[in-house]
Formats: sequence, C-alpha cells, structure tokens
Amino acid sequence: MKPSTDERIAGAAKDRPPLYLLPPLARSRRTLSPRMGYAVAGLVVGLGLFASVTPSPLYRTYSVLWHFSPLTLTLIYATYAFGVLASLLLAGGVSDDVGRRPVLLVALGALVASSVLFMVAGSAAWLFVARGLQGLATGAALSAASAALLDLHPKRDPAGVGLTTATAAAGGIGLGALVSSALVQLGTFPRVLPYVVLVVLFAVAFAGAYWMPEPIEKRRRFRLRAERPSVPAVARRPFFLAALAVLSSWSIGGLFFSLGPQLAARLFDSSNVIVSGSGIVALAAAAVAAQLLTGRSAPWIGAGVGSIALAAGMVLIVFAAASDSSAAYLAGSILGGAGFGAAFLGGLRALAAAIPPHQRAAVMSAFYVAAYASLSLPAVLAGVVVAHVALPTTFEIFGSAVAAIALLVAFEAWRTRPTS
Repeated sequence: MKPSTDERIAGAAKDRPPLYLLPPLARSRRTLSPRMGYAVAGLVVGLGLFASVTPSPLYRTYSVLWHFSPLTLTLIYATYAFGVLASLLLAGGVSDDVGRRPVLLVALGALVASSVLFMVAGSAAWLFVARGLQGLATGAALSAASAALLDLHPKRDPAGVGLTTATAAAGGIGLGALVSSALVQLGTFPRVLPYVVLVVLFAVAFAGAYWMPEPIEKRRRFRLRAERPSVPAVARRPFFLAALAVLSSWSIGGLFFSLGPQLAARLFDSSNVIVSGSGIVALAAAAVAAQLLTGRSAPWIGAGVGSIALAAGMVLIVFAAASDSSAAYLAGSILGGAGFGAAFLGGLRALAAAIPPHQRAAVMSAFYVAAYASLSLPAVLAGVVVAHVALPTTFEIFGSAVAAIALLVAFEAWRTRPTS
C-alpha cells in the first residue's frame, strides 16, 4: 500500500539533515520565521563592524580635548582589539552550549552599555573602559551570529551564508565610517549623536534576537573556559585558506583604520572628516560590489583573483603615499577594496561548507580570532611605527607586507583548485 501524503511528508522531514531544530516551546513563543531570524543574525554581524569604526572620526577630537598622545590612541584601539580576541577565546563556543539567543541578547545589551559609556565619557580613561567593553561584546556577538547564519539559512547554502557574512562585514565597516563621519562633520553634539544612532540600531537588533527562533535544541550548562581555537580535521585545509585570506584582507583594513584618515587628510589637504574617511568608505564599497559579483564563482577563484587585486591595490596606495597623489590613493582604495572583498569571501565560503553543524560557533570563533588579530595587530604596530618614521615610510613597510601575504594567498588558493 502506498504511503499517504502526510506519511511521505513526515518521512522527508525525518530524513532531512538537522541543520537547525526548533524546540516546540520555542516555536510557540517566538514570532519570527527562520528566514527573519537569519536576517537578524546578518544584521548583528554588520552592526558589530559598524560599531567598531564609529569612534574613529572622533579620535582627533578626543586627543585635543583630553590632551593625550598618539600612543594613548593606539592603546585605546588595542584595548578594543584585545577585548574582541579575549571574548572569542573565552566565550567563542558558548553559544554551541547554551544557545544562540542568550549569547546574542547579553552581547547586544553590553554593546548598548558601551555606547552609553562613550556618550558620557569625560576623559581618556572612559574611552578605555567603553572600548574594552565594546570589544568583549563584539567578539561574543560575532561568533554567535555567524553560527546562527549557518543554522538558519533558508536554503541551507554555505555559499549564501559566506556571501551574507562577508557583505555584512564590509558594509558595516563602510556605513559605520560614513555615518559617523557625517554626524561628526555636522557639528551637532558630535560626541553624542553617533552613539545615539548605535543605541537605536542595537535596540532593534536586541528585539529581533529576542523573537528569533533558537536553533540549538540540546543545550548544556554554561561554561566559560579559556581554550585555544579549535578546528576539526575535516575543516583544517579550508580554514588555512580562509585564515590566510582574512589575514591579507583585514590587514589592509587595520592599516586604513589606524593611518588611512591621516593619509587622506594629507593627500587631499583637508580637515573635513568625511574626506579623511573617504579611503575607508571607498574600500568597503568596492569590497561589497566585488562580493556580489564573485559570490557564485568557485571559492578558490575568488580568493586567488581577489588577493592579486589586493596586492595591486596596496602597491598603488604605497605609491600614493610616496608621491602625494590623491588620485592614486582613491584608485588603490577601490582596487584594494575589491580584492579585499573577493579574497575574504572566497576563503570564507570554502570554510563555511566544511564546518560540522555541532562545531559552528567554535570554528567561526577561531576564524574571527584570525580576523581580528589581522585587523588589530597591524593597526597597533603601525600606530607605534608612525611615531618614529614618516607616514609614507610606514605605508611602504606595512603595504609591502600586506601585498606579499596577498600573493601567498593567491598561490595557496591556486593549489586548492579542483584537479579533475
């Protein structure tokens, strides 16, 4: 006797790979669909990067107001970066145990608190505290949100998840720099208004996270423990490519965050903060465009071609710094940004397809450890070096290193190409 329609549906559901399971209680209490939950997770990734660059246009104002040195500014940035890394190392896999929603809610609440601290800051000490809290919360939010994207994708497509993560990250950086610069340039409560915008956006994300479906069915006790990044054997080869790609691509981001505004102000001979941030915005916009264009190409092609473009863009930027050419700076920012986006996405797509479901948060945490180390260490080192040598020389040193790493990524990507 042929099975009934209901029996066939039940059998198909039973055989379906359990990429996400929603407990009955969660389904009855949460109103958002998995598709909307996926959008919320993508929003959190973008907001994490948006918030990371929001204080950047204000650093000059802070330094003049509270009379601190470039070294202090570098240490403030380092506080944020090491906060992210500490959070990823201590709590990166927590959402695999307790669920995505609890981690997202706590992290978003802490991000709101850090934004309030920025609003009421009265000295450099406040910036250290606010930046440190922001870093800790960002690390937790990114690992949980990235894992939730893998859980909740409507078509369970790792390539789609990689594209969402990469475009949200690059778009967050570009929009954060643009919106914050514009609000600071307006001159109306410049040390408050950018953070008011952040609080509103985080509140929206908090509401979305509260009502999103919980992908983790079997939860374990909360355990906060220091552990080295863990990558299962099946994902190590793609993780190596993704780590190299993020090392080269996010290193250029770190260099731009620390020295890009200074270089742009010099090349364009302008004190306008929007002009100073033009390189960051151009880089991020080109990255998003390149990701949309290469989102369905083979991951090794995106990583390889993107890395070559990234190396070429860095050469142009080094030339711009040496020759005082604003045109070369913008061209290098666009070309390097396109390479940034394609290389980052190519490596991430290869990794996303190889991660076992029960280790998603842990592996994405390890990935973001590599990403934020790439973003932070060059920025901190460049901030120290520029105090002893000229700005063009600093760009020559770090730009050459980034270009060399990018060419290494292109070679490794070529090695991972299908041979048949």
